[in-house]
Amino acid sequence: MHERVLITGGAGFIGLHLARLLIARGAQVTLVDNFFRGKMDPDLQVLGPGINMIEHDLTKPLPEHIVASDYTQAYHLAAIVGVRYSNEIPHVVMRTNLLAVLNLLDWCKQGEHLTLCFASTSEVYAGSVALKQAPIPTPEDVPLAVLDLSLPRASYASSKIVGEQLCLHYARAFGIPLRIVRYHNVYGPRMGTEHVIPQFIQRLLRRENPFHIYGAWQSRAFCYIDDAIEATIRLMDLPDPEPLTVNVGNDREEIQIVNLAHKLFTMTDFSPELSIHPPPPGSPERRCPDLEYLRHLIGYEPKVDLERGLWQTYSWYRQDWERRRNST
Repeated sequence: MHERVLITGGAGFIGLHLARLLIARGAQVTLVDNFFRGKMDPDLQVLGPGINMIEHDLTKPLPEHIVASDYTQAYHLAAIVGVRYSNEIPHVVMRTNLLAVLNLLDWCKQGEHLTLCFASTSEVYAGSVALKQAPIPTPEDVPLAVLDLSLPRASYASSKIVGEQLCLHYARAFGIPLRIVRYHNVYGPRMGTEHVIPQFIQRLLRRENPFHIYGAWQSRAFCYIDDAIEATIRLMDLPDPEPLTVNVGNDREEIQIVNLAHKLFTMTDFSPELSIHPPPPGSPERRCPDLEYLRHLIGYEPKVDLERGLWQTYSWYRQDWERRRNST
């Protein structure tokens, strides 16, 4: 069957890179986005004739002309993401993320040969790690916990935990092949400004000195976008109809945030003074995925090391910064 793919949140970071690779292998791709965070920029505009862009708010049911039985795959990436949004508008984060997944699932159950991918996050087990109920590196089968439901930051993790539950129960009730992909610190070109790597890069471009670092001794295992996308597509191509919950990331190069900054300083020939601050409230001290299950399923190994991924990401942001500066 010729691939016809629906990507919600298709104008966003992962959506764009996913669409690009799917089009390259001949798929017809429909992107659905309300442009809350994504934007119609030059990268999106050059995707070519294999793309169909639909502006739609997924807190409402999908338009009737988008028929589930016409599609072979659906990737649900649409969500309000980012610590700032979780802290400032947690009620909107919860409402949007849960209504979006419910509306998509009601659409998916009308399909005939449709495999669904739900984009989840390592945030779902951050509470379990904090309670010492999960090891690091962390596998998929640990209990999930939210430490304090009253904390605004918990809105995102809570919405993803419930989103996983909804997907699992719908998949079993309606026979939908399902892949729940828990992304771990995916980074790369065009990922916005809400995450540590693009924030560092933009401040490097401005030559911030002293250079402020929050949570300098915390550690993360960053995964370049190309590796994350390849793993996701290969999981979707598996013939197993049973629901799969799988970590996707890079466990080879866990790094402290202060050392991440130093890598970028060396790369850009910059030597600022450091101003060290406590981490943001609720931010986990360490995060690293256990990828044994992913390796078992698809023989996965990350291909892009941190040095190369950071350089490619920095180069994109530098070009974008220069383009915007020259246009003003």
